[in-house]
Amino acid sequence: MKGSYLGEFQEIVLLSVLALTNEAYGVKIQKEIAEKSGRSISRGGLHSTLSRLEEKGFLESKLGEATKVRGGKSKKIYSVTNLGRNALMEAEAVRKEFRKSILDLNWMKFGAA
Repeated sequence: MKGSYLGEFQEIVLLSVLALTNEAYGVKIQKEIAEKSGRSISRGGLHSTLSRLEEKGFLESKLGEATKVRGGKSKKIYSVTNLGRNALMEAEAVRKEFRKSILDLNWMKFGAA
């Protein structure tokens, strides 16, 4: 496994794969990210991120069945591993800790407690 650090875009990709469950393949993931985040991403950028997440052990993939619609090609279907789920939970915990610190600062600044 390569590093456990999870970047912001990697987190969005993992969340998209979770949201798509058994239909998480390149084009669908790209569309999901565009719909949910308003971000336009290139297929190359997405696939390099998917590869990095697999190298880190956060994702795994398998080939689906070949379809006529795709000219006999198979889709590469992604799923989030337990390690990936744990990385998402750790990222969320860090965010919550920062939010709490910021709220505490603002309350002290304005005299509320």
